[in-house]
Amino acid sequence: MKRYSRELTVAIALSALLVWLAIFAPHFFQPQPLLARLTAQVPVLVLTIGMSVVIISRQIDISVGSQFGVCAVVAGLTSAAGAPLSLALIAATLTGTAMGALNGFLVAWLGLPSIVVSLATMVTWAEVLRLFQQGRFINLPAGVQWFGFSQFVGQASLLFFALGLLGAMAYFLKNRTGGRHFYAVGSDSEAARLAGINPKGVTMLSFVLMGTLTGLAAFCNMVQSPQVDPKCGVGLEMKAIAAAVVGGIAVTGGRGGLWGAFFGLLLLATINPALTYMHIDAYWEKAIQGLVILLAVIADGLRTKRSAA
Repeated sequence: MKRYSRELTVAIALSALLVWLAIFAPHFFQPQPLLARLTAQVPVLVLTIGMSVVIISRQIDISVGSQFGVCAVVAGLTSAAGAPLSLALIAATLTGTAMGALNGFLVAWLGLPSIVVSLATMVTWAEVLRLFQQGRFINLPAGVQWFGFSQFVGQASLLFFALGLLGAMAYFLKNRTGGRHFYAVGSDSEAARLAGINPKGVTMLSFVLMGTLTGLAAFCNMVQSPQVDPKCGVGLEMKAIAAAVVGGIAVTGGRGGLWGAFFGLLLLATINPALTYMHIDAYWEKAIQGLVILLAVIADGLRTKRSAA
């Protein structure tokens, strides 16, 4: 039970917030608006999965917002050219994989700090996107939004896919040898190396996976709208990092699980609509989210000190 204390804490906090809303703002649970809010979080959930793996490996990637925008534009331009959705998906994921591989190469094989590398690539991709697209929206052809199905079917498809991906990745990380390698490298890369694990390869793989999932997330975002906004990735890196940290992914690496990150995402995503239903100024959202993140980091630090003691 102690092993999952952070996940349980976040789940209890989320449950308490939902109970409060059920009592004082029951309109929050109206089916269609609730489904729309959940579907809007699918791209962030996909990003959070990748970010969790990177942080577990004791790295960070703050360039995913810029990568997301590039992948979304690539997918949008591919679809606007008349290509099938499958080709747009491949184009987006390959683009994300290439950008993630670049980060991974610079961090794993050249030994550069991931915060510096991802900061540099964040600015680079953002400027490339700005110069190339110049803020122009991309109009998508009919049949792209919701995969050409009804809105309900499209929303349900995205939710089932995201939850299936979450479950598969959570199982892989906790129960398969390859998944445990991320924890081993994040806990102690030298000990992992002595145990026969290749830390550079694991670090490289974490960034490649992050890039691939970024492209996938951008595609999931594209099919929810008739247009692609080139600025759609702004701020997403902080949402993914915040969800992972609040959900119990240790910033020092080697600890945490994806289900905790999932609960962390739901908790943070519920704050804004909850404020709206409580008639509280939405400007408080960032302050409250920041406080939640700070408390999570403090709790993680205290837990680390207790473990060391």
